[in-house]
Amino acid sequence: MTRLLEVEDLHAWYGESHVLHGVTMHVDKGETVCILGRNGMGKTTTLRAIMGIVRQRKGRITFAGRDVLAMPLHQTARAGLGFVPEERGIFATLSVEENLMLPPVFAEGGMSVAEIYKLFPNLQERRRSPGTKLSGGEQQMLAMARILRTGANTLLLDEPTEGLAPVIIEAIGVVLQELRSRGMTVVLVEQNFRFASKVADRFYVMDHGQMAHEFPVGELETRMDMLHETLGV
Repeated sequence: MTRLLEVEDLHAWYGESHVLHGVTMHVDKGETVCILGRNGMGKTTTLRAIMGIVRQRKGRITFAGRDVLAMPLHQTARAGLGFVPEERGIFATLSVEENLMLPPVFAEGGMSVAEIYKLFPNLQERRRSPGTKLSGGEQQMLAMARILRTGANTLLLDEPTEGLAPVIIEAIGVVLQELRSRGMTVVLVEQNFRFASKVADRFYVMDHGQMAHEFPVGELETRMDMLHETLGV
């Protein structure tokens, strides 16, 4: 496997609050890696620090062989990293199609609107609806679709199933499996362990700002006692 993203001894702060305490992890090209952990353990901060949204940080972050720690946020995005926040960040007053047409396409391989509609049939049905009229699941689909339009080759997804109906969670799982089959790399923060177990190749378990455990999907059965204790699954 080709190493795509490497994080070494990453520390991050919000003001005087020290949130990440030496996070070390890696992601290979084409992998779907899931970060598990209870609330407040630093999962979201890890994604935000990798992307560059959290600027108070130190350590080493390389993406596709490039040092991205000192990069401005817009350059990190142009390097191929796409971040989908838990709050989704769509333009509520614009229609679905307007939201899809707005992001810049900065690399080859970005999906066309037609490809997006094939991947997310719900969005095609709602293409003229403003963001305010979309369900939570449709907003999540649109947030993911906007990043796929740009040509990003790596998705950072923060709690994509939070608060969604089971049928929508299943649909998002199908999309992630399709993206994996296309060679997309995904880093997923998730508390829904059962969902994550169906889409991830490898797991990190986060505890108090550090990666406490790392294992491939093939070791799930042998790790269940630890997961019950750490996550309450």
